[in-house]
Order: sequence, then structure tokens, then C-alpha cells
Amino acid sequence: MGKKRVKVMITAFRDGFQSVYGARVFSKDFLPAVEATAKAGIEHFEAGGGAMFQSAFFYSNENAFDVMDAFRKAAGPNANLQTLARGINVVCLDSQPSDIINLHAKMFKKHSITTIRNFDALNDVNNLIYSGKCIKEAGLNHEVVVTMMSLPPDCPGADYAHTPDFYEKTLRNILDAGIPYDSVAFKDASGTSTPAVIYETMKRARALLGEKAHIRFHSHDTAGTCVMCYKAALDGGADGLDLSMAPVSGGTCSPDVLSMWHALRGTEYDLGIDANKMVEAEEVFKNCMADYFLPPESKAVEPLIPFSPMPGGALTANTQMMRDNGTMDRYPEVIKAMNEVVKVGGFGTSVTPVSQFYFQQAYNNVFLGPWKKFAEGYGKMVLGYFGKTPVEPDPEIVKLAEEQMGLKRTTESPLAINDRNEKKGVAASKKILQENKLPETDENIFIVAACGDKGVAYLKGEATVGVRKDAKKSAGSEAKASGSGEYTVDINGKAYAVQLKGDEAVVDGRTYKVNVKDGISASAPASSGSGEGEAVKSPLPGVVVKIKAPVGTSVAAGQTVIVIEAMKMETEIKAPKAGVVSSIPVAQGAKVLTGQVLFTIK
Repeated sequence: MGKKRVKVMITAFRDGFQSVYGARVFSKDFLPAVEATAKAGIEHFEAGGGAMFQSAFFYSNENAFDVMDAFRKAAGPNANLQTLARGINVVCLDSQPSDIINLHAKMFKKHSITTIRNFDALNDVNNLIYSGKCIKEAGLNHEVVVTMMSLPPDCPGADYAHTPDFYEKTLRNILDAGIPYDSVAFKDASGTSTPAVIYETMKRARALLGEKAHIRFHSHDTAGTCVMCYKAALDGGADGLDLSMAPVSGGTCSPDVLSMWHALRGTEYDLGIDANKMVEAEEVFKNCMADYFLPPESKAVEPLIPFSPMPGGALTANTQMMRDNGTMDRYPEVIKAMNEVVKVGGFGTSVTPVSQFYFQQAYNNVFLGPWKKFAEGYGKMVLGYFGKTPVEPDPEIVKLAEEQMGLKRTTESPLAINDRNEKKGVAASKKILQENKLPETDENIFIVAACGDKGVAYLKGEATVGVRKDAKKSAGSEAKASGSGEYTVDINGKAYAVQLKGDEAVVDGRTYKVNVKDGISASAPASSGSGEGEAVKSPLPGVVVKIKAPVGTSVAAGQTVIVIEAMKMETEIKAPKAGVVSSIPVAQGAKVLTGQVLFTIK
């Protein structure tokens, strides 16, 4: 009897990047590896979506739509290019209205995508109905998802949520809802599900779906058990596996395609790859990424992950932000604090955006004190604004969230709530584009909806680069000049490629007008003011993303003066009393530390 062919999707160029580099990569660096992998015979790639969409604008100063088109060119016309979407959240951390969900599907179809994998982190099937309909109507393949994880040990309710019974019920709900699909995936982003649960879940899924249905399994090796889990999935009836490639494989990533090939030798399963050609492709890939900073936590197996389930794709994205904020030394405290946050939050699957909500809340609990400030996403989740959680959140946590956020618990559909929110949707994005004198294209509308102020900054040519490279590998730790006016500038461990051309500076491929003078002239921040009055300090480290009330502005008590961002979470810093903003000693884009003065008011 012949071997069973296992269908492989290579996730290295989305999930791998997200799980190692925090999705901070330049497309020009990795596209040669995509081409090499396609030449090795791979026909199915994860090509974007997830955090990669926002990160292109936030950190790489690239247009994600252009990257998807370039990916198609590198992979070839016949490749199945797949992206990841979060149901009604699409590629955002916040839920979206109907018109943006529909636009997401149309834009991804327009820009070279073949298949969209679509999940809801709460396993609330109602959040998949409209998004799935839009995906199919746009002419894309729809891979509908059940999300998985293991709950922390001794977690109340573990006998109900995240069991084979729970996953079978979720799949039945998907079928009963009539959601159109082309394939079904089970996604364990934290890599915490056990082989026994996975086997039983796949077995039941096969019985429900029939022999012709395509079933795929996705996991990570963060807890060190992924190869075992993949074998259990195949034995239970899965047809396909998500696999990665070195240097973004193992640890926080999915297993390497060559590791899985080796693990299946002598079994009834065959990945259908040419191992020697894959070795060659991986060498190209390693060379492409040689000068990128490799976070040590990305390659480690972490035995504590089952106690605080954090997906690989969120783990390194968050550690990179903690490095940016100078708080990485407290990472162990934050990951430990996640345990309680998960236990009381309703058991949503730890996958973006819920994993980010968990981490943000744990971060706040460590830096600001337990439950002193609710992260917006976490608070809205326990209050029902993202849909129904698998179990009821802790009543005390719900009460605290209501009090702090000024919101009441709801059971209303998030889609209905968003559809009547005038601050969301196509019309709201168009208004922002008009105010900033930017073209009202469909792409720009979606960029603003998905990326907010950072999307506007990108479109206005004001975005900054946050790709972290190893300066010693790329060009040495000191700035080096050539006769052509080309420099590598190392700032706080980040390497920037700078080329001076008269009154222009090209920084990592983007051109800026500059006026270069000899010497250094000191100047105070334009908005510094007198400094008299009551000082308002930053409650946590972060980046100033918006100054809403400049020096001289009369403000009411409780009015927002400055907005800072930490861990993808914006915190509004409000006036403690009515008065006039007398000074702002920080500039927009500046990094601030806990306790640093942000403004004074008199």
C-alpha cells in the first residue's frame, strides 16, 4: 500500500517571521528565499496576514499590499498564497464593521492572495459567518478554523473548555451555521495542546466532515512537543501540516520541514518534498536573514508555556517591544502574570488578538499594579465586545472592568455594535484621508482602518523604521562611510542604511529632505513651554504617538493631552485638573520611561 501524502504549507514567511523577528522584516531581504523555496517544489505558502500586515507599515516602512504582490512574483503564478485573518477583526487587533471586513477580502483578492485562513480567537462562530461569506464572494478559498490550546494546570473549567468535546461542538456550530468553506484547520498557536487531545479532536473532525474534506493542523514548538503533536494529528485523520524553515523554525515557530520529514521516515506518511532541494533553499534563506537580530527566546523550548500559554507569534513581537521600551528585564514577571489573566478572562484561545490582550493586561498588572488599569482589549473582551467567551469571565473582573472603562457588559453582536460606530468603517477612513489630503483609494481606506494613526503616518511619508538587525554582522558597530556617501548608522542597537544625496537622505530605502550642517546646534523642543505648573508623569514606558493638546491649550479636567503607546496599546494621559498646558518636554515619536514628565498644567 502506498504512503499517505501529507500536504505541506510553508509558514516561514509569515508565521516564522512573526514568531522570531516580531514580524519586523524587509521584503527585499526575504523574497530571494521565497523564490528559492518555490524552485525547490513548494507550491503552498503563507504569504501575509496576521501581524505581518500592520507590521509592514509600523516597522518596515513598506506597503503590505505591495509586499503581497511581490510575493506572488517570487512564488510564481500557480502558487497557493494564503493569508491569516481574525474573523471580524480581519488583520487588526480591534473588531471591524461590515464594510471593512468586506473590503479586506476584496483587497486581498486584488493583491495576489488565493486562500484566507479565517479564525475567531473566542471560537464564537457568529464572528465567522459574515467574514466567511465575504471571503467566498471575493473569489477566494476559505479555510475556516477552530482554535486550540491547553488551559493552565488546575484551571477551573478545564473540564469544559478546550477539550475534544468543546472542539467538536465548535465544529458542529460552524457546520450548522452554513459557513461556506473549502478546508478546515485546527490552529494551536501556543503549542500547548497535548497529543492525546489533538488525536481525539482530529478523529472526531474526520467523522463529522467525511473523507473528502481537507483537514489541516497548525502548531508551534514553544513547549517542545510539536513533532509528537503533528504525528498525533496525522494519525487522527489530518491531511496537511503547517511547517517552517530555518532560520525561523523550532522554538517559538512551527517545526522545520526537514525535521518533520526526518520524523516521518519509515512511517506511512510522506511529505512529498525533495529533501536535498529543501536543504539548498534553507541555505539561501539563512543567508538572507544573516544580519537580523535573533532573539534568544525565539529558539528556546519554554517548559512554562503550558502555565502561561503565549503563542510564538505574540511572544517575540512583545519581547521586541519590551526591548524597544527598555523593560525586557521584567519579561519573566509579565509572562508569569499571564497565568492569572488567562484563568479569569473567559478562556479565549491564546492567539492574536486575545493573546495580545492577555499579555497587555499582564504587562499592566506588573507595571501599574494588579488590576489597577484594564488594557482596552482585555477589558472589552471580558465585557463581551468581541463576542462570547467560551466560559463566563470571573464576575469580580467583569465588575472592575465595567467600573474602570465606563462600559456595561453586553451580549450584542460586535458586528452590529461596530456597524453603528461612526468612528469605524469606510466613511470614517475616507474622512481621515480627506483631512490629511491623501488619495481616497480602496487600499488607503483599508490601511487607515487597519493601522490608524500609524497608517496615516506611513501614507504621509512620516513612518519610522523599527527593524532590528545585528550591526556587528551587517556593518560593524560603528558608523562606516564610503566615498559614495553611504553609511550604516547604529542607534541603540538598531542598524539603519543611510545614503546622503545632496539635500536628500535615503534611510532604509525611503527618501527624506534634509539640511545637513557642520557642528551641532542645541535647540529646545518646539513645544517645551515654560515648565511651570503641575507635572504629569508617564505611568509606564512607551512611545509618544500623539500630542492632542499643544502648549497653550486650555483643557478641562480629564481631557486627553498626550497619547502614549506600549505593547500595541494606546494609553491616554489626561489633565488632572482644568487649566492651561504650560509645557510638553517630550516630542511626538519620543520614547518615555515610567515617571518621566510628559507635560505640565497650570
